This record gives sequence, C-alpha cells and structure tokens, in this order.
Amino acid sequence: MFRANDNHAQQSLFESIQWMNPRIREKLYKSWAPIFYEQVFCKIDEEPFASLYGTTGKPNFPVNIMLSLEYIKHMKNCSDLEIIDDFHFDYLVNYATGQRTLGEINLAERTLYYFRERVYRHCRDNPGEDNLLFGQFIGLLQSFAGKAKIALGEQRVDTTLFMSNIKKAGRMSLAYDVLVKAVKAIPESKRSEALAKALEPDFRTDVLYRAKAQEGDTQLAILLSLCQEALALLTSIPALTAEAKLVTRFLAEQAVVDAESGNLMPKSKRDISPASLQSAHDEDATFRRKGNVAQSGYVLEIAETCDQANPFQLLTDYTVATNNTSAVAILKSRLETIHTNTGCTDIYADGGFHSVEVHQVAEENDIEIHLTNMTGTAPTKIATTEFDIDETSNVIARCPKGHIPTRAGVSKGQTSAHFPHTACVNCELRDQCYSKQQVQDCVVRISLKAVNAGRERAKMQSARKENTRKRAGIEGSNSALKRTGLAKLNVNTAALESHHSGRV
Repeated sequence: MFRANDNHAQQSLFESIQWMNPRIREKLYKSWAPIFYEQVFCKIDEEPFASLYGTTGKPNFPVNIMLSLEYIKHMKNCSDLEIIDDFHFDYLVNYATGQRTLGEINLAERTLYYFRERVYRHCRDNPGEDNLLFGQFIGLLQSFAGKAKIALGEQRVDTTLFMSNIKKAGRMSLAYDVLVKAVKAIPESKRSEALAKALEPDFRTDVLYRAKAQEGDTQLAILLSLCQEALALLTSIPALTAEAKLVTRFLAEQAVVDAESGNLMPKSKRDISPASLQSAHDEDATFRRKGNVAQSGYVLEIAETCDQANPFQLLTDYTVATNNTSAVAILKSRLETIHTNTGCTDIYADGGFHSVEVHQVAEENDIEIHLTNMTGTAPTKIATTEFDIDETSNVIARCPKGHIPTRAGVSKGQTSAHFPHTACVNCELRDQCYSKQQVQDCVVRISLKAVNAGRERAKMQSARKENTRKRAGIEGSNSALKRTGLAKLNVNTAALESHHSGRV
C-alpha cells in the first residue's frame, strides 16, 4: 500500500541532534547533509510512484528515502551494501534523508531491489509515458536552476557510447548462453537427455574451448539444433513466454534452414544485423563499430546549460537508445522535450547532429541549432551562398557574377535559373558553376538541400569560434561520466529480474 512519507516534518524529543555537543551540531549544519535534505529530499514528489503499489497491505518503504539513497550512492560512488550501512550508521546520510534518530529505521537489501524492479517494470510496461525517474530529474533541475539563477536558454548536446555489464561474446558463446538460459527455464522432468547435458560443465568446455577452429560451424549448428529443441518445449509452457521469445529471436537472427536437409545452419556473418541479440542477459543491447572500436551496448544523449554568465552549468536532459541509433534521430526526438522542460532557445552541437529534419523540428520548437562543423564532403563547386537566392522563396535572383536570369523558379526540390549563352559561355567561373549549356540558353539547377546546407555552412563558419567555445565543455561532462562508471555500467537486465545479484 502506498503512503507518502512526511514523518520528517515532525520533530521528536529523542532526535540524536538534541544531545549533540553544540560545536558538533554546528559542523553538521555546515555540512552537505542539510543542503541535500532541503534541496533534494524535500523536493522529491512521491505521488507519481503511487501507481507502483496497491491500495491494501503493509505501507511501502518511503520512496523519498530510497530515491535519496540512490542519489547519495552515486554521489559517493559506493556499493549497495555500503550505502545501506551508511543509512544505518552515518548520521550525515540519516540527516540528508530526513532521519533524526540514528538507526531508527531498518533497510534491507531486497527492499532496494524490489523498488528498482517496480520502477523498471513500470517503464517497460508503459512505453511512452513519463519516466518516473526522469520526472524527478526535471523537478530537481528546475528547482536548482531557480535557486542558483541558472539560465536555461543556451544548451549544448552530445552523445557517447556505453555498455551494460555484459561480456562481449562471440557467436558460439552467445548461442551457448541462450541455450543454457532456455534449458534452465524448462522443468527437469521435461528436459531431454541432450538438453540436460547442456548444463554440465564438460559440455561448455568441449563446445567453447576444445573445439578446433575448423569445427566451429559444426558446433554452432549443434547449439542451434538444441536451441530449436528447447524452443519446442518452451512454447508448450505458457509461463515461459519470455524465454521462448528470446530463443525465437536468436534463431531468426542467427540461423537459416538448409534446403536439402531441413536442418538449421548458421547464417553468414555478413547477413547478421547490427541490431541482432548481443547478450542473452541484455536483449536490448546492439552492435556498433565506431572507427576501430567495436561495441555492444547503448548510446547516451545528454544536454546541459552553457550560458557563460552561469556560475556553473546543469544537466538538462538525458535519454538512452540502442547504440545503432543516430545522433540525428536522438536529437529530433528530444528537441520538443528539452524546449518544454527548460524553455531552451539555442542548442550548440557538433556536425553529427546536422540534418534538414533536425533544423525543421528545432524551428517548430523555437530553437536555433548552432553547429561547430558539418558532416559530409564540402562542395567542389561555387558555394551556393555566392548566388543571390531569396531566403523565403529560394528563387535565384542573380548569379555570382551579377547576371540576372531570364526566368527562374523552384520545382521538384530544386531551384533553377536560365541565363543567356553570352552570360555563361565565356564566364571565368564556368568550370566551378552549376551552369549547364542547353540549345537555347544555360541553366543552373541546385537542390534545395544544397541551398540549405550552404546557408548552414556559411552561418557555421562565421560563428565557428563562438560555437566551438560554447560546445566544448560537454566533452568534459561525458569524460566525467565515464570516469565514474559509464564506460561499462555495473548493471544488467538479469539482475533487475532476480533481485539477488546486488549489482543493479
């Protein structure tokens, strides 16, 4: 049963602070704990979490305490066991979480795990709804910004790759992991002798380590066949739909049916999608190669303020996607949210975020995009900005040498202009121009995409120094996140499901 926690607002005669030495009490008031209590703990809105609990039964452990402990855990970079000990024995942590008597409330490990599972399942089962944790993030952001007078209008964005706690497995190891997860889900009484052997230590050793290189396809085919056998049993047990979906996906991505024998055979590596299953324990992770680095995992987008007048900068937005999602797709999906939550008017980004669609969505949300560079090859012809092109109609009014076209217009995604032969044939810019000689005249045709790209490139060049200066700081934010665990998160989906690993 859900119950909001407001006990911290009631003073008690037995508070530990009552018997403290005055000097120690003064040190407490000057520490981080009162600031955290007032600016974080008291600002947490517990009501959105009511949907995680029923209306009867034992009251829930206070949500504002559990969320505060999560924040303090990452602030102190400690483990679950350490933060629980701190909650029980560290008065600073007690004070920060609204407790005034040391050791008054007991917190079990599994209480944290159950809470995380409830949040995880709610987000998974309600896609598209406001994320419970993100809602708290925005509430705290707006409170911090108001208190510290942080301007939110100018922001910078970037993305970075990260991994969850999964092993980068080859096809053989992945097939084995999928098979083991499937077999373990099948009751012992229903397992065939071949499936039961898959759980024996010798089977793993023989398949993964003793097989010769030339036997790889044969061994993989054996594992695929066992997965197919396991799938037949899984589909007959309604309670095991999750495992059945996992095996079905794996076989569809990794195997084909041999036309002659009817048996499953491994697909060619080039036929396997980067979006294919990367780990039996983290089904959402995808594969991406960036430069010389191959990674299985996710991409994180963050945005933060960058107004030079701010005393410090605040993170304003974050989202996680599979790592084969482009920066353009991520920014397009976040612009409306960023504007709604923060009133952002200007965003500074690198060239990876450039696209016509991004600029269109930004314009719809009254945001101007400032780029430090642009992707793609620079044009070898005259810059489109050398032509006098109307900003509104995109009609060409003059060529770079000042000639006025005999007729001009826009059609099928192009702006075109016709010039007399005398204007173009002997022009010194002829080899660099878009002009093409025809029987009656010469015609210039430029795609509207090239026109818009030229305008963006010219704008970027004129403000490159300023744009680069305002964007550069976000690289430091990504670096700081990776130094504190983002490079490979100590988290996996299996842990969320089991409560027992203590690694969530």
